Amino acid sequence: MIVGHHVIFGACGFWLPNDSRGSWSGFVGSWEVLRYGSATQTTERRSVAHREHDCAMRLAAKNALQRPAVAFSGLQARAVARGFGRYVARSNLPVWACAVLPDHVHLVVGRSAISVEQVVIQLKAAAAQRLVEEAIHPFGALSGPQGRPPKCFARGEWKVFLDPPDVARAIHYVEQNPLKEGKPPQRWSFVVPYG
Repeated sequence: MIVGHHVIFGACGFWLPNDSRGSWSGFVGSWEVLRYGSATQTTERRSVAHREHDCAMRLAAKNALQRPAVAFSGLQARAVARGFGRYVARSNLPVWACAVLPDHVHLVVGRSAISVEQVVIQLKAAAAQRLVEEAIHPFGALSGPQGRPPKCFARGEWKVFLDPPDVARAIHYVEQNPLKEGKPPQRWSFVVPYG
């Protein structure tokens, strides 16, 4: 019985469609990035982040992006979390763990009345709105004609469906992520205990 999801989504530039370890993209939308290879579509359901790859090639492709890859500062990460908190208060989404890292986000969430894909879209929108309100959006200086900056989150998400025995493991994994990157533990007011 599925009770929730572990979702991971990246900031722009976090995981390119032609990453040699594989991606879920079917195309590369930039000619500049395509020079570093075509899409490496995979159906793998487990993380491929640990696989060996050509790091220099990956960094060269990132340098070819139209805008620099997003790396949230501590203040920006806090604003992202505040946006999540606002969304959680409105939607009553149960969030059991959250880690906002410089280039990607991990969440463990309970089931919702809408699809997990829609939940992620709405979380990204709430985070971006908060970044704009606090005047610290990574692309705030590039606002378009409507006054909105370009998106700072990549399209899509990686999701794992969680049965009750899987939830504690996923929560532990998410809570440990900041520590693995040498950052302090993260405690967010919208995160609630599971069960």
